[in-house]
Amino acid sequence: MSTEQILSLSSNALFLAFILLLIAILPFGLAVKSKGKMFKRLGLVLTYIAFALQLSYFILRWNAVEHAPVSNMYEFMTFFGIMLTGSFLIIHYLYKQSVVGLFTIPVSLIIIGYGSVFAKEVTPLVPSLQSHWLTIHVMTVAFSSAILSISFATGIIYLLRTLDVTKKSISTYALEFVMYCLVVVIGFIGVSTVFNLTTDEVNIHFENAQGDGEKAIYTMMPLIVSKGATTESGESIGMFKITNTVDAKKLNSIVWAFIVGTILYSIIRLVSRKPISVLIKPLTNRVQPNLMDEISYRAVVIGFPLFALGGLLFAMIWAQIAWSRYWGWDPKEVWALITFLYYAAFLHFRLSKGWEGEKTAWLAIIGFGIIVFNQVFVNLVIAGLHSYA
Repeated sequence: MSTEQILSLSSNALFLAFILLLIAILPFGLAVKSKGKMFKRLGLVLTYIAFALQLSYFILRWNAVEHAPVSNMYEFMTFFGIMLTGSFLIIHYLYKQSVVGLFTIPVSLIIIGYGSVFAKEVTPLVPSLQSHWLTIHVMTVAFSSAILSISFATGIIYLLRTLDVTKKSISTYALEFVMYCLVVVIGFIGVSTVFNLTTDEVNIHFENAQGDGEKAIYTMMPLIVSKGATTESGESIGMFKITNTVDAKKLNSIVWAFIVGTILYSIIRLVSRKPISVLIKPLTNRVQPNLMDEISYRAVVIGFPLFALGGLLFAMIWAQIAWSRYWGWDPKEVWALITFLYYAAFLHFRLSKGWEGEKTAWLAIIGFGIIVFNQVFVNLVIAGLHSYA
């Protein structure tokens, strides 16, 4: 079987898994409203089959590219989403709570969908990525981040169950803002897909921070470009011109995400005439808040030491091999340290200060925001050694 055929089979397995997980949301939704176990079992069967297909994608792609498929944004975010599915199955085995799947699987699908907008082509690894320690580092970070992300889902469930989302307060506004951010990501997936299918790429020439000529290929309409950017014909382009120390192309994608996401969120609000948190709160009516709080805490207890290994220890070993230094204050390294310190503080406040319930839920949500910022914004916008997507 040729490499192209294996890659095609791999992509088909991932796509089928995506469809099965999308379908699984329905029985999980019915399970939280029903006293019977039929819907729950159906949702679990679909999830297990989807997870097996996701692992098949990963193994087949690894075989085709001859290295662990975690070396670019498409591969990393896809693996992150796969590990989130696996993390839910682990948590379900321990706690038997199908409602966690109802809120975790959509997040997993959003992450995989987000990853799918990036280039899927197989390219040779740059020298700094040609290390087994890269594989160990990135896979451990993805798995630990997925486990930590479970606490985000259970934190959302806890807040929906305990807060009166019909009343205006700082907590309800903050919870609705989280829903808005999720819609923004969905908007990004949608607008990226539409531009890829309907418009031609635009080649833009500009000078980078070092003063060297560089070319960027825009798949979305160029709203934001670097100073002095021109088309191939020499024409000025873009509505806003920014410093070349920021990746204008990737910032352009983020701006488009917020534009489309805001429009999508507004449509949902206009049609339903209710905040999203009010719409989905009934799904948590039978939830035991204390159990969700316990799962949030346990997810952090499991994920934190794994992140310390993958995000710091293994990363330093790889950095020494790739760049001959253990630590260099690269933006990605700094934010990995911030993530580590944040979750260390999370456990400190939980164990010594008695922060439970709503406080734990908000800490878990903020922690997920830090993970997403580290894996998305730092990689895409802030120039550094990890900007390999």
